[in-house]
Amino acid sequence: MSRPLLILIAGPYASGTDGDPDRMAANLRRLEAAAWPIFRAGHVPMIGEWVALPVLASAGASGPNDPLATDVLYPTAERLLHHCDAVLRLPGASRGADRDVEIARERGIPVYSSLEEIPAA
Repeated sequence: MSRPLLILIAGPYASGTDGDPDRMAANLRRLEAAAWPIFRAGHVPMIGEWVALPVLASAGASGPNDPLATDVLYPTAERLLHHCDAVLRLPGASRGADRDVEIARERGIPVYSSLEEIPAA
């Protein structure tokens, strides 16, 4: 049995939404759907938006479409990846998620493409 991993769930959030808040919320729900299976496997799920959205709100931004979002969303995921042990890359076009995978590979941490690939802790 391995130790619990902190696993970043990466996939489309704003990509392909044209800034539509409802579509972004649907994408976030899709990312969050992977959280329980990761937790059930003995790990800690993490999604960058769980950190970035409150940071944006505390900075006075109006939401993920605020100009400040570009200074917060991607950098948050990048900073989180210094603490994460693995990445789960969900399907769908996303520059941010592709960058998360690139950073993970540079760091030499596992990148999973399905929940089934994640070993139990």
